[in-house]
Amino acid sequence: MCGIVGAVAQRDVALILLEGLKRLEYRGYDSAGVAILSRDDRLQRVRVAGKVKELEDALAREALYGSTGIAHTRWATHGKPSFSNAHPHVCRGEIALVHNGIIENHEELRAQQLALGYEFTSETDTEVVVNQVHHHATGGKDLLEAVMDTVAELDGAYALGVISRSEPQRLIAARRGSPLVIGVGIGEHFIASDVFALLPVTQRFVFLEDGDIADITRQAITIYDSKRNEIERPIRVSELTADAAEKSGFRHFMLKEIFSQPRAVAETLEGRIAEGRVVEEAFGPNAASVLDTIHSVHIVACGTSYHAGLIARYWMEAIAGLPCSVEVASEFRYRRLVVRPETLFVSISQSGETADTLAALREAKQRGYAHSLAICNVPESSLTRESELVVMTRAGPEIGVASTKAFTTQLVVLMLLVILLGRRHGLGVEDEHALVAQLESLPGKLNAVLELSDQIQTLAEQFANKHHTLYLGRGSLYPVAMEGALKLKEISYIHAEAYPAGELKHGPLALVDDDMPVVAVAPNNGLLEKLKSNLQEVRARGGRLYVFADPAAGVENSPGVQVLNVAPIEEPIAPVIYTVPLQLFAYHVAVLKGADIDQPRNLAKSVTVE
Repeated sequence: MCGIVGAVAQRDVALILLEGLKRLEYRGYDSAGVAILSRDDRLQRVRVAGKVKELEDALAREALYGSTGIAHTRWATHGKPSFSNAHPHVCRGEIALVHNGIIENHEELRAQQLALGYEFTSETDTEVVVNQVHHHATGGKDLLEAVMDTVAELDGAYALGVISRSEPQRLIAARRGSPLVIGVGIGEHFIASDVFALLPVTQRFVFLEDGDIADITRQAITIYDSKRNEIERPIRVSELTADAAEKSGFRHFMLKEIFSQPRAVAETLEGRIAEGRVVEEAFGPNAASVLDTIHSVHIVACGTSYHAGLIARYWMEAIAGLPCSVEVASEFRYRRLVVRPETLFVSISQSGETADTLAALREAKQRGYAHSLAICNVPESSLTRESELVVMTRAGPEIGVASTKAFTTQLVVLMLLVILLGRRHGLGVEDEHALVAQLESLPGKLNAVLELSDQIQTLAEQFANKHHTLYLGRGSLYPVAMEGALKLKEISYIHAEAYPAGELKHGPLALVDDDMPVVAVAPNNGLLEKLKSNLQEVRARGGRLYVFADPAAGVENSPGVQVLNVAPIEEPIAPVIYTVPLQLFAYHVAVLKGADIDQPRNLAKSVTVE
């Protein structure tokens, strides 16, 4: 989503704000801007409808000097991408504001402000917020009081950074439903929507909770809750370093993250298995007593994380013998549902700030679920703070918008959960040993798959001019096909859809011809022969097949059929392995098409609004 950076310091902050925006580019955006209070207390603003590099060029032409400022990268919600809709927004040259989120009652506020004589220069919901702050400030209130009164009138989600020409050494921050952190320095303080933005200047952070409003000066940080009571929030030291968001010699962040999966998986397993068994304490000190009560599982997630949940459903029912349902988080809150007794509610999110997933967790607490578990990659996130049990994926920073290593590490954590629950419902010790051994073998087998990158690049050359493709899989490999199709459409803009291979004859087969390539994943499992029959249906209609197959599967190259052999792998963990060549395939196709790999159009890394 959008990115916020702010600072109140003893030095010029323009370069700090600009560097922070560069570090937030991975989140996705369409415009950027900076507002700084100059040394003579003038409010200066520079905005562009474009990339941060264009903002940097504009700042080089129109240098801004001052020690208090805010900056923003915007991803359009209200109003098209344009110069006038770019943040920061300014009211009457007095107050500047940046905003992430959506204000649902903006039309009502706009009507009130028009009656008061306010003029609007943008189509955004944000402009009503800065006008409302100004309105309250003109009534004799200071900036803190004006912001407090304003947020009390807002419906929706927001993270705000606000500065005023009349109080040049003050920065007000507020948060509800959209993440915001305070960076703690010495004689200077900062705000940002993500810790990555501030790592060059601090590793000490205060994470604001929903409803918090922070009054920030050079010397102090004072935080108030939604009832205006002064409260304390702990300072946390981040383990991330400033170079965590570097490409390390790779052409793109996505490629770096694909190739870091063996390490990420190994770190996700570290300390969580011992003597061939899963360590229960890895899920929390009270995990054993919680898991003892569980007799069904409900998984909720979005996008790639949803696909991980779909794979886990196969595992949960086949290995643990427990009923498992999986649901898209954005649908969960808007239907009536029946909650089974003794059900574990599992939420999955890379960022831990996905708005729909967070809202689903909060709703689940009201629906009578027995317990909740969050699987996440960001330890300081809202999701981890609000869930009862938490398991971190340890994937490390994932900068590319198209998720890769977060997905495979989510699968590893889900398998650990399946084993722990299976242990309580008939999974024997020897079977657990076998599954754990398969998990321990993953880093080496993932390295072997990565060695296929050059072959996959050659295969990708045949797709650069395609506009549509179908992905096929069966069993637990069907969600893998879904994830492969998602990766291709995300970064190459080729329309791709996934189907269970057995569904071909129920409609999709009508699309198959020489211009509609079909990608299939074919591990050597119990559904292999069924899959082969489905593939023959494609060939009989003149369709071209590209098959990622186990060498023992008996699928061979022939006219219209190209096979890329993937190393043999045991069936339960095959989804983890077969995901990687599909990631590489999407990456190489997108490179050949000249697409923006790490920042695909119209997409954001962390979707913090509905």
